[in-house]
Amino acid sequence: MHHHFHIHSVVVIGSGNVAGHLAKAMHDAGLDIVQVFSPHIGHARSLADRFRAEATNDYSKIKTDADFYLLAVPDGEIAHVAARMPETEGMVCHTSGSTSLQVLEKFPYRGVFYPFQTFSRNRAVDISAVPFCLEASDPYVLKALQYLAGKLSGSVHVMGLKQREKLHLAGVLVNNFTNHLYALGAAFLEENHLDAGLLLPLIKETAAKVCELPADEVQTGPARRDDMATIEGHLRILKNKNDLKEIYQIFSQQILKKYHE
Repeated sequence: MHHHFHIHSVVVIGSGNVAGHLAKAMHDAGLDIVQVFSPHIGHARSLADRFRAEATNDYSKIKTDADFYLLAVPDGEIAHVAARMPETEGMVCHTSGSTSLQVLEKFPYRGVFYPFQTFSRNRAVDISAVPFCLEASDPYVLKALQYLAGKLSGSVHVMGLKQREKLHLAGVLVNNFTNHLYALGAAFLEENHLDAGLLLPLIKETAAKVCELPADEVQTGPARRDDMATIEGHLRILKNKNDLKEIYQIFSQQILKKYHE
């Protein structure tokens, strides 16, 4: 028997940044957020109240008649949460880039609904530009997920676990690692009584450039120019900052190797 899905009612499992942003996007697209579950009832209520939804922190009270269950919890908790959820005929999807679909195998209709973006609680994101990476237990679930993702975004991709893991890894490089460098640069300036805000126009222009041109074509800096005198001067400044010095040397060596060997 072929199962044709109509997704209208949604139960959100989780109350963090991903849960909040996707619940809002689904609500704005006309879906009905009927319930929010979180182990912390206060968090569940805070999110549920935005959609006039029910809130619960009791697994046994999770509704079993919804069309779609968005499992937006940290990767390490997906298996534990899924094991405690009631069985349902609705679709159950996790939002992880690096977790197998099989972690949801107790549910007959399961999928991956992975938004490739960084989400922060009090910062709006243009969901229509966010790539959604989908995987599903069968072609009918996949078709329904493609339709749902298409209501939220213009960037919808079918992707297995190996591809998702590689995409997630690249995301760590360009987002998490870059953000750590921002934090290191800001802290270094503040330690030296300089305003970290001076970095912001540079950060914005760097990000804008790679949206228009290949990153390897717009590389600048002393290592790109093979300016060893400047590099050595920077390393002298960092002589008592071992962690920062190590990062500076690794990046400089990589850039020198790419452009000058």
